[in-house]
Amino acid sequence: MGKIVLVTGVARRLGGRFVARVQSDPQVERVIAVDAVEPEYPLEGADFVKADIRQSAIARVLAEHSVDTVVHMDVSGTALGGGSRASVKETNVIGTMQLLGACQKSPTVRRLVVKSSTNVYGSAPRDPAVYRETTPPKSLPRGGFAKDAVEVEGYVRGFARRRPDVAVCVLRFANILGPSGDTPLAEYFSLPVLPTVFGYDPRLQFVHEDDVVEVLRIGSHEAPSGTLNSGTFNIAGDGVLTLSQCSRRLGRPTVPVVLPAVTWAGSALRTLGVTDFSPEQVRLLTHGRVVETREMRDVLGFKPAYTTAETFEEFVRDRGPGLLPPRTVAGLVDRADRAATALAALPLLSRRRGDGPGDGAGSEGPRRAASGNGE
Repeated sequence: MGKIVLVTGVARRLGGRFVARVQSDPQVERVIAVDAVEPEYPLEGADFVKADIRQSAIARVLAEHSVDTVVHMDVSGTALGGGSRASVKETNVIGTMQLLGACQKSPTVRRLVVKSSTNVYGSAPRDPAVYRETTPPKSLPRGGFAKDAVEVEGYVRGFARRRPDVAVCVLRFANILGPSGDTPLAEYFSLPVLPTVFGYDPRLQFVHEDDVVEVLRIGSHEAPSGTLNSGTFNIAGDGVLTLSQCSRRLGRPTVPVVLPAVTWAGSALRTLGVTDFSPEQVRLLTHGRVVETREMRDVLGFKPAYTTAETFEEFVRDRGPGLLPPRTVAGLVDRADRAATALAALPLLSRRRGDGPGDGAGSEGPRRAASGNGE
């Protein structure tokens, strides 16, 4: 008898892609696909059950199908079908609580895989250069999807303590990009002009949708060595890209905004419904975030097929050319960088020349006295 796998969040394309992949796994006997909304595409032979994980009915689904493996993918930063931010938070947090409560009571569940995010580390000016899974964040996220992810992981840790017999695998994904990506950062990169924080060029990491699907499949099984694939793992493609490099490759110009005005600009974008430009998103685009992936390789035995740069190249090809040729954007970005550097150097030059604030008659006296002593 093979595994009976329950997958949440299948109405999203990424969830549907994982269902198709795990359905073809020879170790899997049946796949139970669950969502409150019917998917707009076929689920490749999986049994679809229309159920809201925020309701207690999810416990009956686990019991009726004798589920032994749960892959929780219904943790997302964007609303499905034009829903509100409040509905997203309810699904992320309340839905996870209900699902874990059902898993705790189920005698058949033996493995839980949770799709989380590197957003749990936050983004702050004093962050370490590279985050490991055991590195505590300098400042916890205070809102948006990042805070949801922190709460979700807290509930998962509580579940792991109450059910030590269940192997729990938490996968913290870097920014996911791909043909069906519906993440806040994918929406941001789809804007015709990219608002950026003046004077900052953050480092970013990406993971390709294909790699997301594959590592979720690996997490739902035991490791080749026979050990349990349990624990918390950072998942990201090799290497990093800066935001300016991303804008060049997209062919989209940037509009630097001074930091005090960024919150206002984000509110304006949210009002227009253009993208989820939350405060945590602003912090990411200010300070960036990079994570170490050694545990992913050594314990899970997973090596991403796409690097960060290759993932972004695939994303660019899928989204099409921007407003301007990449070379033109590169030139504009370089000129903006030189202008910003020149502006930043002006106060220093003024102080050296004695023309800055506070350099008046009081500071002229010592220079004249020194000149007199030298004569």
